[in-house]
Amino acid sequence: MNDRKRWLTEQIDQLRRKKNAVILAHYYQNQEIQDVADFVGDSLDLSRKAVETSAEIIVFAGVHFMAETAKILNPDKKVLLPDLEAGCSLADSGSTFDYKIFLELHSDCVSVAYINSSAEIKAQCDYVCTSSNAAKIIQSIPENRKIVFLPDKNLGKYLIQKTGREMILWDGACAVHEAFSVSKLMSLVLAFPKAKILAHPESSPAILRLANFVGSTSALLRYVTENESEEFLIGTEAGILHQMHLAAPNKTIIPIPTEEDNTCACSECAFMKVNTLEKLYQCLLHESPEITLDPEIGRKALKPIQRMLDLA
Repeated sequence: MNDRKRWLTEQIDQLRRKKNAVILAHYYQNQEIQDVADFVGDSLDLSRKAVETSAEIIVFAGVHFMAETAKILNPDKKVLLPDLEAGCSLADSGSTFDYKIFLELHSDCVSVAYINSSAEIKAQCDYVCTSSNAAKIIQSIPENRKIVFLPDKNLGKYLIQKTGREMILWDGACAVHEAFSVSKLMSLVLAFPKAKILAHPESSPAILRLANFVGSTSALLRYVTENESEEFLIGTEAGILHQMHLAAPNKTIIPIPTEEDNTCACSECAFMKVNTLEKLYQCLLHESPEITLDPEIGRKALKPIQRMLDLA
């Protein structure tokens, strides 16, 4: 760690204690942000931490929809995001108006919004889910009810296969998880024939068919630490590799390359990576940028999120 990073880490720690702030970081954040955070986890983990915290300020080192979710769950607390440009290709796969029309066309269906969606979209839906609990949410819906699922078509297709429930899907996808190369994965399989293939359910159906295990980011991490295998090919965003190496330092963990990548590096989310240690420090120092929400949208969005947390 260079002198600037060491100083920033010290300042962040002092500000956090002085201001009674908690730092929540997603697994996909840069390593130095994960290391300075109070809690590191996936969307469900961090949603729970947001509910449980007694801190006056929540700094969400992640992307915009995650910080929005924290604000929905904590309307009276100050929620900060180090960079407001930290968006999500999946959450932005349609406009609020487009989603509204889509849901109105299927108003006879139970609507389930993946957590990778805006507060406005969540407010229009019956349930919210994460990749950790999506199957449980779908299975909880009466079998005589039709389901509309948005915005991730890949996760939706996986859930149809896993639960046996038919669903109407929005045509959205995560640019990170769709980028994995099947041909390059097969080359890795030839080089590491004993390796287990792990994939996030946002990945393309072709990748999921090849996977030995499909699960949320937390589930992938748990699989690496608990499975007896020594080699793993990982199909999710690169940030999780840091926690995998910490949890299983003696295991070989190899990222699956992308179609456009001519190196061996795995797919990274450019939105996640706009947050930096410097921005995290400035965010805490100035208590900005702050996430604000229309109170009515917040109240409406809380209902499907609370249903999710109650079921999960």
